[in-house]
Amino acid sequence: MSQEFYQQIFNKQQNLEAVPSNKEITKWALQVIHLLYPEQTGKVFADVEALKAEFTLLENELFHIMEVTKACADGNNKKRASRFFEQLPLLYQVLNTDIQAIFNGDPAARSEFEVVRTYPGFFAISLYRLAHSLYMDDVPLIPRILTEYAHSKTGIDIHPAAQIGEYFYIDHGTGIVIGESCKIGNHVKLYQGVTLGALSVDKSMANTKRHPTVEDNVVIYSGSTILGGETVIGRDSIIGGNVWLTKSLPPNSRVYHTPNHRILTSLSRRLFGRKK
Repeated sequence: MSQEFYQQIFNKQQNLEAVPSNKEITKWALQVIHLLYPEQTGKVFADVEALKAEFTLLENELFHIMEVTKACADGNNKKRASRFFEQLPLLYQVLNTDIQAIFNGDPAARSEFEVVRTYPGFFAISLYRLAHSLYMDDVPLIPRILTEYAHSKTGIDIHPAAQIGEYFYIDHGTGIVIGESCKIGNHVKLYQGVTLGALSVDKSMANTKRHPTVEDNVVIYSGSTILGGETVIGRDSIIGGNVWLTKSLPPNSRVYHTPNHRILTSLSRRLFGRKK
């Protein structure tokens, strides 16, 4: 490699934007979740004061993370950290509704403990809800790092700006995409491979609503794609698997994809050993 290339990379390193490592940021978030849900680690505290001290420590850690992040320099990070933890009891209540929705909706779930400890859907939702709280307080960069960490671990991609109501249920989850300007109501259930995306992608649309609205009590089955900022899925609707939608639906709609299957007899004989 040329000296010019080495110099180019060296110069880039000297101008690197200050931000803690993704590992440090996600470690902080996971510690918050583990305090809320000791089912994930089994860690218990000797008394309430010790638990309170741990929350205070994590608040100070959040303040430190934001203080050393260049993108956060324009805000009052002390107040941001304080507001996040003031809102944590409400966030905890909402997460509990998500646990209840998953447990009640999945016949395979044996307990809420199992949901908290093992379900990738709850893992992705919990990191999204922390990230969304920070995003709503105009904290840059850090929320996206948290949701992309969840994406890397679960295959569930939720933008921190998306607005998602209570009792949110993700079943299986791999391949789900929820775009930045999505609005999702209460008691919504998504299966794996669902995309709530933009009808077209253009940088000039950055500040417009590009992603659909899903109203209360909607079920969207695996592999379905719903696109467009003006697309609204009315409440109490069911969207079957592998459906493609770019137009709105009224409440109580039922939409299913009907494929045509052709079975070639000669091929069937070769595959399954059938005799003439």
